Amino acid sequence: MAEVRLRGLRKRYGGVEVLKGIDLDIADGEFTVFVGPSGCGKSTLLRMIAGLEDIDAGEVHIGGRSVGAVDASQRGVAMVFQSYALYPHMTVEQNMGFALKMAGQSKAAVRERVGQVAEILRIGHLLQRRPRELSGGQRQRVAIGRAIVRRPAVFLFDEPLSNLDSALRVQMRLELARLHRELGTTMIYVTHDQVEAMTLGDRIAVFNAGRVEQVGSPLDLFERPASRFVAGFLGTPTMNFLPVPAAGGDGPRLAQAGVAIPAAVPSSGPLTLGVRASHLSLVAPAEGLPARVELIEHLGDMVIAHARLAADQPLLAIRLPLDARPPRPGDAVGLRIQSDRIHLFDAEGRALAA
Repeated sequence: MAEVRLRGLRKRYGGVEVLKGIDLDIADGEFTVFVGPSGCGKSTLLRMIAGLEDIDAGEVHIGGRSVGAVDASQRGVAMVFQSYALYPHMTVEQNMGFALKMAGQSKAAVRERVGQVAEILRIGHLLQRRPRELSGGQRQRVAIGRAIVRRPAVFLFDEPLSNLDSALRVQMRLELARLHRELGTTMIYVTHDQVEAMTLGDRIAVFNAGRVEQVGSPLDLFERPASRFVAGFLGTPTMNFLPVPAAGGDGPRLAQAGVAIPAAVPSSGPLTLGVRASHLSLVAPAEGLPARVELIEHLGDMVIAHARLAADQPLLAIRLPLDARPPRPGDAVGLRIQSDRIHLFDAEGRALAA
C-alpha cells in the first residue's frame, strides 16, 4: 500500500493545456474518486500517475518515491480500463495469471494466486471460460482480478463501469466497495457519474477544465460546495440557481426568490442563490411566491415538480413528498424556500457565507 502525492502537474496537447497545475494528496488506503465532466482532464491525470502519459511539469510520488522517470511497469500500480482489455484467446485463469507468468513465477504459484483472487471476486467457477462466454459484469471482474493478482500498491480505475447497464452498475459499485474494505489498498477511481463518486469515495476531487475545484468527503462537497460548479455538478436533481440583484443602500438585499440576504454579505455585485430541490416546497398560491408548474416527473422513489416564478426566470426543480397529490402542469402554486439551506455565489462562482 502507498500514499500518492501530486505536485504542480501540467499537461499540454499542442496549444491546449489540459491540466493546469494539479496539487493533491491521497492517503495510504484511501478510496479517492476523480469526478467531472468529459474533457476536464481526470483520465489524463490517472494515466500520468500510471506512467502511460508523459508529464510536462510537476511530480508524482507513490509511497514516498518520485516516479516521474520510472517505467509504468515498475511503479507498483495496476490499472483497470473501461474496455476490459482481456485477451480473447485466453481463458479467465490465463488472463488473470498472465502478468505473473511474464514475471517468471512458477505455474503452481500462479495457479494458487489466481485461485485466491477468483474466490475474492466470486468467479472461481468461470476460470476455464473465455471472455466471449462472459457477461459484461463478469468480464469486469476478470479485469479487476488481473489487477489484484499483482498485489499493487495502488489501484487505478478509469470509468470501469460505464459499459454496464444501470442495474449491473449498482451491483458492481457494491462489489468495489466490498473489495476496498477487504484489501485496504489505495484506490483512485475516475468517473463522470456523480452517483458513483458519492457512493464509492472516501474523498472526492471535483475537476473542471483542467483544475481541481474542490476536494472533500461526499457529504462535505454536497453540503458545503466551494463553487457554483461543484454545487451544480453534485446532486440529483441538480441544484436550482436564481439571480440576486446587486446591493443598493444599507438595507437587506432581496433575491427575486423572496429570500432576504443581509447587506453584510461580502459582495456588492450580482449574486446567485442556490437551493436544492429538497429544500423547496409547494404551498397554496397565497402562502408562498407565485409560480406556475410546467412539468411533473415520476421517478419511482421521488416525484419532481418543475415550476417557474416568471417567464424570464429559470425552471426550478422541487422534490415533492411521495404521499402528496402532485399538481398538474399549468397549475398556479406557491413556492416556499427553506432559507437556512440556501447557498450564495459571487459573480465568479465562488461560494459566500449566506
